[in-house]
Amino acid sequence: MSTTRTPRTSRPATRPKRQAAHRLDLLESMLRVRRFEERCVELYSSARIRGFMHLYIGEEAVAVGVNEALTPDDALVSTYREHGHALARGVPAEAIMTEMFGKVTGCSRGRGGSMHLFDVGRRFYGGNAIVGGGLPLAAGLALADRMTGRNRVTCCFFGDGAFAEGEFHETANLAALWALPLLLICENNMYAMGTALSRHQAQTDLALRAAGYGMVSWAVDGMDVLAVEDAARRAAEGVRAGSGPHFLEMRTYRFRAHSMYDPDRYRDKAEIEHWKERDPVEGLAGRMRAAKELTGKARSALEDRLSAEIDRAVEAAEQAPAESVDDLLTYVTSPVEASRP
Repeated sequence: MSTTRTPRTSRPATRPKRQAAHRLDLLESMLRVRRFEERCVELYSSARIRGFMHLYIGEEAVAVGVNEALTPDDALVSTYREHGHALARGVPAEAIMTEMFGKVTGCSRGRGGSMHLFDVGRRFYGGNAIVGGGLPLAAGLALADRMTGRNRVTCCFFGDGAFAEGEFHETANLAALWALPLLLICENNMYAMGTALSRHQAQTDLALRAAGYGMVSWAVDGMDVLAVEDAARRAAEGVRAGSGPHFLEMRTYRFRAHSMYDPDRYRDKAEIEHWKERDPVEGLAGRMRAAKELTGKARSALEDRLSAEIDRAVEAAEQAPAESVDDLLTYVTSPVEASRP
């Protein structure tokens, strides 16, 4: 089931009603990510999902807000914490869940799992298990568009830990030097894998550092989906206008540990609870309730619809076939090599 929204064709609404409908769309998208991730925790805990898994709970506003600024022709390059990015891009929950179950009908034929989702039809060029590994790929996609004259944006997500990698600095330098149509989204959740930003970076203002490469950059409240959307739209418009790469430092926070294997002993519990008070999902829902745009009944109906969608995804994943043993070398070796004794 696709999560891509279709344009409304009903009678024209007033501007306030259009804005309210858009906020409801944003809330639905963030809730889809949140509920999907929570179900993944249950499935992982019961060993129905295996391998490494990195959850996006707490950072939903970034994926959803940024994707609002992108078109279907734009490209998106993700990280290993990518479930939210994929869902916000419109990759169906069923294709993602089936992939995480390692089944052949998954978006990467069951070969990638949680960290390697991919959907070429939606120009979602995958997660990457290597920290910062997507940055050079994104630069290549943007360079191809520039050389062929296509007015498209390549959006690349990465974390604050990747900011310390050489790939970021090489990509930022070449992108600015060649004026590539690249939108760099740094999800600064303050801890990378498990080290506080202030313990590995002398200058913790990442937007300020990125500006040193001569690109437009600024910091954004990554817990506010409306602020994220506004910043991403302005940045994407700048990229499309030919003003070169733009950098957005999304100041956000993951509520869960780095991965399901992580005991999360490097953060104070009071700090986590403090950030949960700024929950991006409930923050938007609260604003909508205050503006009388969201009733309890409407919220319950939305929750029921998303629960049913995720139930269908899990059921499809459980029933999907595993890849045949005879096909295990497909896409790994060439036909000639496979036929050699």
